[in-house]
Amino acid sequence: MYALADCNNFFVSCERVFNPGLNGRPVIVLSNNDGCAVSRSNEAKALGIKMGVPLYQIRDIVEKYNVVVFSSNFALYGDMSKRVHLTLAQMVPAIEIYSIDEAFLDLRGMEHTDLDAFAKRASALCRKNTGIPVSIGVASTKTLAKIASQVCKGHPGMQGGYFMHEQEGIDRILREVPVEDIWGIGRRYSRMLRSHGVSSAADFLSLPPDWVQKQMSIAGLRTWKELRGESCIEFTDHMPPKKQICVSRSFARELYDLGVISGQVSLFTSMVCEKLRKQKSACHQAIVFLLTNRFKRNVPQQYESRLITFPVATSSTLEINRAVLRELSFLFRKGYGYKKAGVILTGIVPEDTVQLDLYDTADRMKHSRLMKVMDDINTRIGHGTLTMATESVEGIRMNRQHLSPQYTTRWSDILVVK
Repeated sequence: MYALADCNNFFVSCERVFNPGLNGRPVIVLSNNDGCAVSRSNEAKALGIKMGVPLYQIRDIVEKYNVVVFSSNFALYGDMSKRVHLTLAQMVPAIEIYSIDEAFLDLRGMEHTDLDAFAKRASALCRKNTGIPVSIGVASTKTLAKIASQVCKGHPGMQGGYFMHEQEGIDRILREVPVEDIWGIGRRYSRMLRSHGVSSAADFLSLPPDWVQKQMSIAGLRTWKELRGESCIEFTDHMPPKKQICVSRSFARELYDLGVISGQVSLFTSMVCEKLRKQKSACHQAIVFLLTNRFKRNVPQQYESRLITFPVATSSTLEINRAVLRELSFLFRKGYGYKKAGVILTGIVPEDTVQLDLYDTADRMKHSRLMKVMDDINTRIGHGTLTMATESVEGIRMNRQHLSPQYTTRWSDILVVK
């Protein structure tokens, strides 16, 4: 048995934990640069605000119904996500973190437990420990558990937990699930299936398995089998190391000054290197890129990148940052307005398998110790406590006009109780 724990309207729920006055009001959270709605309260959904709609298209609704708008506060959301996952991990044999607001729970060995009561109890504990409402669906496969979680989310009377195991109930639910909402079936496959008269999960199950495999490969057949109750998707309680790591951002407005852009790119480099070290890896290559605003056709355009190769794989922010800023100076063109920049690390290998070079002049042990101290201080005291001198002191230049405090990760933003 497996369970899928899904935080309800997660970003909005995080904002409500620290501002209970938002309960019952329409609330939305925007994407980077305050672009599109990426999280909506149920009240906002009822007003017709769709996922991904740009803010400028719903200005009238926001003003008419006094919709509360927030900029994305990923420091807060990331920390609250860890708290939810920690609560869940204490209740099950293993947990697989699927995304910032979702996690699969391994319930194998708990078959003799009242799983419906367990799901409700786990949801209640998450609410008590974190303030976040969580819908937990339990079923025999991960795909069915994901559907059970969605059913639970739409029925408050289930009290945050639903064990979907009776075949009659499963059949009824699958007849109501649109084919595009099945986990593992994307837009391309859903369009193809609908062109063949397949509109629901039940219709999909009625297809011959040979046809499914021919049209949708082994991945499609695996989904088909999962919907029939045959577990085919393995449970992984640890995230495999990433083979490529990227940090990039679009700026609030075009940047024309190399010094300003360098500060931003240096900040991205620090962030991407921290992610690299967190998974205990090193990289052989780095890519830095600069993009102008492609929507402004009447101004000079540039979409270029530079590849950097390190003779010895490294995770040192100092070494990578020095190389990235050097190549950035070659990319920069005076008079061009740059809208986006980023740093990509690739050629990633485990840090304990790095092949040294006889002629390497860098003091690797010194770099390693320095990075460890830097990471420890930033983890203990707060992200950005210790930075490189080349990093922008203003942070990332994005539109965040509706940003809430970082209640749990910044000392100055801790709530004051009077």
